[in-house]
Amino acid sequence: MKLILLGPPGAGKGTQAQRLVDKYGIPQLSTGDMLRAAAAAGTDIGLRAKAIMDRGELVPDDIMVEIIAERIDQPDTARGFILDGFPRTVAQAEALDKLLESRGISLDAVVEIAVDEQELIKRIATRAKEMGGSRGDDDATAKRLEVYRKQTAPVSEHYGAKGMLRRVNGMGTMDEVTALIDAHLRPLVEA
Repeated sequence: MKLILLGPPGAGKGTQAQRLVDKYGIPQLSTGDMLRAAAAAGTDIGLRAKAIMDRGELVPDDIMVEIIAERIDQPDTARGFILDGFPRTVAQAEALDKLLESRGISLDAVVEIAVDEQELIKRIATRAKEMGGSRGDDDATAKRLEVYRKQTAPVSEHYGAKGMLRRVNGMGTMDEVTALIDAHLRPLVEA
């Protein structure tokens, strides 16, 4: 099972990814984890990424794609993987498509966890208050959602046009969202 999880910040991608890891026995490939691992391993690409991150800059797409290429070549991804946090733009999606095609790998599905933004902001604000957050957290959330809408939401259209997008309502409980995702993935597993 080779999947991409999409959804705005706070939609529950991390929680659902972990449930999919447990269910299918495939690794979650988080871009942040991959960047840290590549830097710690001291590979050429990892050291280049570390230098960029140390300057507080975003790692360019070509370097991210190289890091993903190294990661999907590792033995634990032979049965599949869940990409979480990548692609974030259509350009990244197109670069990922080319990478996977060059390796003879095809995605099984792209699962988007769709949420009502106003409810999501309330949910995140409640969580932040419970953890001692401030009003500044609300502003940061609004900015992150705006960036998501402008840059990442079009990725859904990219995969929708390819017939790969599976959209689930992310406003239910964790178990309800898991059940909706399972309903989309079960036919792929049984095929």
